[in-house]
Amino acid sequence: MPDLAALERLADIVGAGDDSVVVAQVHTDRRSEIQVRPDAVVESLERLRSQGYQHLMSLHGVDYYPEEPRFGVIYELLSFELQDRVTVKVRVPLSDPHVASVTGKWPTASFQEREVFDMFGVVFVGHPDMRRILLPDDYIGHPQRRDFPVGGEPVLFTGNEQRNPGWWK
Repeated sequence: MPDLAALERLADIVGAGDDSVVVAQVHTDRRSEIQVRPDAVVESLERLRSQGYQHLMSLHGVDYYPEEPRFGVIYELLSFELQDRVTVKVRVPLSDPHVASVTGKWPTASFQEREVFDMFGVVFVGHPDMRRILLPDDYIGHPQRRDFPVGGEPVLFTGNEQRNPGWWK
């Protein structure tokens, strides 16, 4: 488990003398968390990878509405050799919800980035196939946003209609 000194060392590695790191902290459960600027996420993750955090265990989105920057993209990295995890966070505003894709280094991020795009509307620049993954291509809106209307509209999938005609009425 990381201590504050280890986290400071990681933050120094991630930042490497620039202002990439916004904040670094150890939570009460001793989980390390480093927040970086959106334009520094790929380089920061690569620096952590060189320190043994080679496995991207998850990538997910968060809506901090009504705060700005509103959207968060959270990367959970794991080091088997260190037996440690580190969380890297990026915050982007509603006015410019763009983050660089990490699929070049972690191919497993492909579907996870598409899901964050589909549910929250965060665009991953450089993603090889940036399109919806769970909802129909013509669906309007992003249902995991906190200001999305509750109840919304039923999503009609072709398979459901063929099995149970009129199920949505």
